[in-house]
Amino acid sequence: MATNTRISTIKKVMPAVVSIIISKSLEQIEKEIPPEMLPMLPNGPHGHHLNIPKEAVDAHGMVKVGGGSGFIVHNDGIIVTNRHVVIDPQAEYTVVTNDNKKYKAEILARDPIDDVAIIRIQAKGLPILKLGDSTKMELGQDLLAVGNALGLFKSTVSSGIVSGLSRSIQAAVDPQHFQELRGLIQTDAAINPGNSGGPLINMKGEVIGINTAIVFGAQNLGFAIPINAAKRDLADVKEFGRIRRPLLGLRYLTIDDVLKEKMKLAVDYGAWVVGHKPTTPAIIPNSPAEKAGIKEKDIILECNGKKITTEKTIQDFMEEMTVGQVITFKILRHGRPFETKVTLTERK
Repeated sequence: MATNTRISTIKKVMPAVVSIIISKSLEQIEKEIPPEMLPMLPNGPHGHHLNIPKEAVDAHGMVKVGGGSGFIVHNDGIIVTNRHVVIDPQAEYTVVTNDNKKYKAEILARDPIDDVAIIRIQAKGLPILKLGDSTKMELGQDLLAVGNALGLFKSTVSSGIVSGLSRSIQAAVDPQHFQELRGLIQTDAAINPGNSGGPLINMKGEVIGINTAIVFGAQNLGFAIPINAAKRDLADVKEFGRIRRPLLGLRYLTIDDVLKEKMKLAVDYGAWVVGHKPTTPAIIPNSPAEKAGIKEKDIILECNGKKITTEKTIQDFMEEMTVGQVITFKILRHGRPFETKVTLTERK
């Protein structure tokens, strides 16, 4: 990558990248302390309490508890970030622009599946980033990752390449829950905590991904959500005022050689419809899957004529679907194949 090209791209991009400060009231923080931890805290006249330095509490009684990044996509204050950055409904979020102006953030929408969120600040005439096309990326392509590294170092830039495409990982979406993220861009550009929600940029200055995850203990291994997922969400918010994701309404395990042998299944591909616990049934009541007649222990072999495999799971197919779309499943039940049509509804 030519140095002059890199520098000019950074200068073009940086004004539209923002930091996001996550804050909570001291009272709310103390409410969230697990009971078993209370005896470890100082005991004051009103019971156990956190001993937070006065300088860490702002004039409104708020304490910074985390940070992330984002980028402006419309000059009237629309910003894209990660869902996990703004996931806590008890927190307040402040956006700091590159010229050090602070704005209170309004959460417009959180994607229930992809790690994408859309927020807004009350400002006009802001610099914006152009959104590229993540389907046109190639291995080895030069990239820049921009964000608020560690929540401390604003306007941090790292460079790398596209190291892999269509990756899947298990990522923490909050302290209690993990979620499988699929279709990710893998890069060796350094992505640190606090970079989450910042843009992954190509050499044209276009956003092709949203920095989202790192693997602790690994080196040069970061992941980003393809920008086309955010483009879809932005279009939904503009048209409907919310993100509309389709609901299928079933739980399954994707079949491979190991699962086939372990469970004595008839095929080594497809999705085996099965619940994980008594409280999580295979078929969600009143869902499109139930209305289409799909039953537990069915094996869904194909979606719209294409095989379901570990490389192309039902979740991957659903990424390409829209609310109201009718899809055709080929199903194996008790050794006999048949087809059924499913009309997708909106996920609530």
